[in-house]
Amino acid sequence: MAKKNTSSGQVRIISGQWRSRKLPIHDLEGLRPTTDRVRETLFNWLANDIRGAKVLDCFAGSGALCLEALSRYASFATIIELQKNAANQLKQNLATLQCQNAEVINADCLQVLAKGTPGGFDIVFIDPPFRKDLVNKTIELLMQHQWLNPNAQIYLETESELTSVNVPATWVALKEKKAGQVCYRLYQYQPNDNLLLAD
Repeated sequence: MAKKNTSSGQVRIISGQWRSRKLPIHDLEGLRPTTDRVRETLFNWLANDIRGAKVLDCFAGSGALCLEALSRYASFATIIELQKNAANQLKQNLATLQCQNAEVINADCLQVLAKGTPGGFDIVFIDPPFRKDLVNKTIELLMQHQWLNPNAQIYLETESELTSVNVPATWVALKEKKAGQVCYRLYQYQPNDNLLLAD
Protein backbone atom coordinates (compact mmCIF):
# COMPACT_ATOMS: atom_id res chain seq x y z
CA MET A 1 0.00 0.00 0.00
CA ALA A 2 1.10 3.56 -0.48
CA LYS A 3 -0.18 7.16 -0.85
CA LYS A 4 -2.34 8.95 -3.43
CA ASN A 5 -5.73 10.58 -3.88
CA THR A 6 -8.05 7.59 -4.32
CA SER A 7 -11.23 9.50 -5.18
CA SER A 8 -11.04 8.24 -8.76
CA GLY A 9 -10.79 4.64 -7.60
CA GLN A 10 -8.10 4.00 -10.21
CA VAL A 11 -4.38 3.46 -10.46
CA ARG A 12 -2.47 4.49 -13.60
CA ILE A 13 0.52 2.57 -14.92
CA ILE A 14 3.22 5.08 -15.82
CA SER A 15 5.43 3.24 -18.30
CA GLY A 16 6.24 -0.04 -19.98
CA GLN A 17 4.03 -2.41 -21.94
CA TRP A 18 0.86 -1.19 -20.21
CA ARG A 19 1.77 2.48 -20.22
CA SER A 20 -1.12 4.84 -19.33
CA ARG A 21 -3.50 1.97 -18.60
CA LYS A 22 -5.91 2.83 -15.78
CA LEU A 23 -7.11 0.03 -13.55
CA PRO A 24 -9.77 0.05 -10.83
CA ILE A 25 -8.73 -0.25 -7.20
CA HIS A 26 -10.86 -1.35 -4.30
CA ASP A 27 -11.41 1.56 -1.92
CA LEU A 28 -10.41 0.48 1.56
CA GLU A 29 -9.76 2.56 4.65
CA GLY A 30 -6.07 3.39 4.84
CA LEU A 31 -5.34 2.40 1.23
CA ARG A 32 -2.59 4.68 -0.09
CA PRO A 33 -1.50 3.90 -3.65
CA THR A 34 2.01 5.28 -4.10
CA THR A 35 1.78 8.64 -5.83
CA ASP A 36 2.73 8.84 -9.50
CA ARG A 37 5.59 11.16 -8.61
CA VAL A 38 7.08 8.85 -6.02
CA ARG A 39 6.56 5.83 -8.26
CA GLU A 40 8.29 7.56 -11.16
CA THR A 41 11.27 8.38 -8.94
CA LEU A 42 11.45 4.82 -7.62
CA PHE A 43 11.38 3.23 -11.07
CA ASN A 44 13.99 5.67 -12.33
CA TRP A 45 16.16 4.34 -9.51
CA LEU A 46 15.39 0.75 -10.58
CA ALA A 47 15.57 1.40 -14.35
CA ASN A 48 18.61 -0.80 -14.97
CA ASP A 49 17.47 -3.64 -12.72
CA ILE A 50 13.73 -4.17 -13.22
CA ARG A 51 13.72 -6.12 -16.50
CA GLY A 52 13.87 -9.84 -15.76
CA ALA A 53 13.76 -9.31 -11.99
CA LYS A 54 11.82 -11.52 -9.62
CA VAL A 55 9.69 -9.16 -7.50
CA LEU A 56 8.08 -9.47 -4.07
CA ASP A 57 5.40 -6.95 -3.04
CA CYS A 58 4.88 -7.42 0.70
CA PHE A 59 1.85 -5.16 1.30
CA ALA A 60 0.40 -4.73 -2.18
CA GLY A 61 -2.77 -2.72 -1.52
CA SER A 62 -3.73 -1.26 -4.90
CA GLY A 63 -0.88 -3.12 -6.59
CA ALA A 64 0.60 0.13 -7.95
CA LEU A 65 4.19 -0.98 -7.39
CA CYS A 66 3.99 -4.59 -8.57
CA LEU A 67 1.89 -3.68 -11.63
CA GLU A 68 4.42 -1.02 -12.59
CA ALA A 69 7.23 -3.55 -12.19
CA LEU A 70 5.43 -6.11 -14.35
CA SER A 71 4.68 -3.48 -16.97
CA ARG A 72 8.42 -2.81 -17.14
CA TYR A 73 9.11 -6.49 -17.79
CA ALA A 74 9.88 -7.93 -14.38
CA SER A 75 9.97 -11.70 -14.90
CA PHE A 76 7.60 -12.62 -12.06
CA ALA A 77 5.85 -11.01 -9.09
CA THR A 78 4.66 -12.54 -5.84
CA ILE A 79 2.01 -10.19 -4.48
CA ILE A 80 0.86 -10.37 -0.85
CA GLU A 81 -2.30 -8.58 0.30
CA LEU A 82 -4.27 -9.19 3.49
CA GLN A 83 -7.59 -7.58 2.51
CA LYS A 84 -9.69 -10.04 0.51
CA ASN A 85 -11.44 -7.45 -1.66
CA ALA A 86 -8.16 -5.76 -2.56
CA ALA A 87 -6.55 -9.12 -3.35
CA ASN A 88 -9.50 -10.08 -5.57
CA GLN A 89 -9.26 -6.75 -7.39
CA LEU A 90 -5.57 -7.38 -8.01
CA LYS A 91 -6.38 -10.78 -9.50
CA GLN A 92 -8.99 -9.18 -11.75
CA ASN A 93 -6.56 -6.49 -12.88
CA LEU A 94 -3.90 -9.06 -13.72
CA ALA A 95 -6.49 -10.99 -15.73
CA THR A 96 -7.50 -7.78 -17.55
CA LEU A 97 -3.86 -7.25 -18.47
CA GLN A 98 -3.56 -10.92 -19.48
CA CYS A 99 -0.60 -11.15 -17.12
CA GLN A 100 0.29 -14.72 -16.21
CA ASN A 101 3.66 -14.16 -14.55
CA ALA A 102 2.32 -13.13 -11.15
CA GLU A 103 0.63 -14.71 -8.14
CA VAL A 104 -1.58 -12.98 -5.58
CA ILE A 105 -1.49 -14.35 -2.04
CA ASN A 106 -4.44 -13.25 0.11
CA ALA A 107 -2.86 -13.59 3.54
CA ASP A 108 -1.06 -11.82 6.37
CA CYS A 109 2.36 -10.81 5.06
CA LEU A 110 4.23 -11.66 8.26
CA GLN A 111 2.75 -15.16 8.31
CA VAL A 112 3.73 -15.70 4.67
CA LEU A 113 7.28 -14.47 5.26
CA ALA A 114 7.66 -16.71 8.32
CA LYS A 115 7.05 -19.80 6.15
CA GLY A 116 10.11 -19.10 4.03
CA THR A 117 10.55 -19.37 0.28
CA PRO A 118 12.11 -21.92 -2.09
CA GLY A 119 13.78 -19.11 -4.06
CA GLY A 120 14.87 -15.57 -3.36
CA PHE A 121 13.81 -12.28 -4.91
CA ASP A 122 15.70 -9.53 -6.74
CA ILE A 123 13.44 -6.59 -5.86
CA VAL A 124 11.29 -6.29 -2.74
CA PHE A 125 8.69 -3.61 -2.02
CA ILE A 126 7.95 -2.92 1.66
CA ASP A 127 5.16 -0.37 1.91
CA PRO A 128 3.07 -1.39 4.92
CA PRO A 129 0.09 0.41 6.47
CA PHE A 130 1.45 3.31 8.49
CA ARG A 131 1.74 3.24 12.27
CA LYS A 132 1.12 -0.50 12.59
CA ASP A 133 4.62 -1.49 13.77
CA LEU A 134 5.17 -3.71 10.70
CA VAL A 135 8.42 -2.44 9.20
CA ASN A 136 10.96 -3.98 11.57
CA LYS A 137 9.09 -7.28 11.79
CA THR A 138 9.01 -7.50 8.02
CA ILE A 139 12.74 -6.80 7.70
CA GLU A 140 13.53 -9.39 10.37
CA LEU A 141 11.51 -12.12 8.64
CA LEU A 142 12.97 -11.34 5.21
CA MET A 143 16.43 -11.89 6.64
CA GLN A 144 15.63 -14.89 8.83
CA HIS A 145 14.03 -16.85 6.02
CA GLN A 146 16.31 -15.88 3.12
CA TRP A 147 13.84 -14.07 0.89
CA LEU A 148 16.58 -11.88 -0.65
CA ASN A 149 18.93 -12.82 -3.45
CA PRO A 150 22.46 -11.36 -3.27
CA ASN A 151 22.40 -7.76 -4.51
CA ALA A 152 18.62 -7.61 -4.17
CA GLN A 153 17.19 -4.10 -4.00
CA ILE A 154 14.70 -3.28 -1.28
CA TYR A 155 12.28 -0.35 -1.46
CA LEU A 156 11.00 0.87 1.91
CA GLU A 157 8.20 3.42 2.23
CA THR A 158 7.24 4.67 5.69
CA GLU A 159 5.66 7.57 7.51
CA SER A 160 8.27 10.31 7.74
CA GLU A 161 8.20 10.44 11.54
CA LEU A 162 9.30 6.81 11.84
CA THR A 163 12.93 6.92 12.94
CA SER A 164 13.48 3.51 14.55
CA VAL A 165 14.04 1.32 11.47
CA ASN A 166 16.29 -1.65 12.20
CA VAL A 167 18.11 -1.94 8.90
CA PRO A 168 20.68 -4.78 8.80
CA ALA A 169 24.34 -3.95 8.25
CA THR A 170 24.15 -5.91 4.99
CA TRP A 171 21.60 -3.43 3.57
CA VAL A 172 23.47 -0.59 1.90
CA ALA A 173 21.52 2.68 1.61
CA LEU A 174 21.42 3.81 -2.03
CA LYS A 175 18.73 6.50 -2.15
CA GLU A 176 16.42 8.38 0.20
CA LYS A 177 13.77 11.05 -0.34
CA LYS A 178 10.79 12.59 1.41
CA ALA A 179 7.49 13.64 -0.12
CA GLY A 180 5.03 15.22 2.28
CA GLN A 181 4.47 12.81 5.16
CA VAL A 182 6.17 9.92 3.35
CA CYS A 183 9.82 8.87 3.49
CA TYR A 184 11.02 6.41 0.88
CA ARG A 185 14.37 4.66 0.63
CA LEU A 186 16.18 2.17 -1.57
CA TYR A 187 18.68 -0.35 -0.20
CA GLN A 188 20.83 -3.06 -1.72
CA TYR A 189 21.46 -6.35 0.04
CA GLN A 190 25.21 -7.05 0.15
CA PRO A 191 25.58 -10.36 2.02
CA ASN A 192 29.31 -10.73 1.50
CA ASP A 193 30.24 -7.36 2.96
CA ASN A 194 31.26 -6.24 -0.50
CA LEU A 195 29.62 -2.96 0.33
CA LEU A 196 28.79 -0.27 -2.17
CA LEU A 197 29.15 3.36 -1.27
CA ALA A 198 25.78 5.04 -0.82
CA ASP A 199 25.02 7.74 -3.36
